[in-house]
This record gives sequence, C-alpha cells and structure tokens, in this order.
Amino acid sequence: MTKGIAWQKSSFSGGGDSANCVELAVTDGRIRLREGDDPGTELVVTAVAFAGLVRDVKGGRLGRV
Repeated sequence: MTKGIAWQKSSFSGGGDSANCVELAVTDGRIRLREGDDPGTELVVTAVAFAGLVRDVKGGRLGRV
C-alpha cells in the first residue's frame, strides 16, 4: 500500500470505512485508482487516459461487467 498519498473516496461508495469503494489520488501528474477491498493494487494512468475513461463511462460506451 502506498503511504503519504491523499486518497479520495468516490461519493458513490456508501460512506464510512466500507471496503466497497473506489478511491482516486493524483500524484506526479498521474491519476491513481484503487479498490477499497484491495488497496495494495493500483491502476496508474495519465490524466488524458482517465478523461477518456470517464467520457466513455458517462457515454455508456462500456458494457456492463
């Protein structure tokens, strides 16, 4: 787990210390994403790639999993 990073929990994550959440942090110009139930595993992407992901999610271009 990465220490010293200010993680922000998604507003859709139920609140409290629930492990059912997605967290995001910005470090060195990169976006870091992780799941609350597996905080040791992170996805690190550029801001451009993250913006594309958000655009595709909002536009419904990603199928349900």
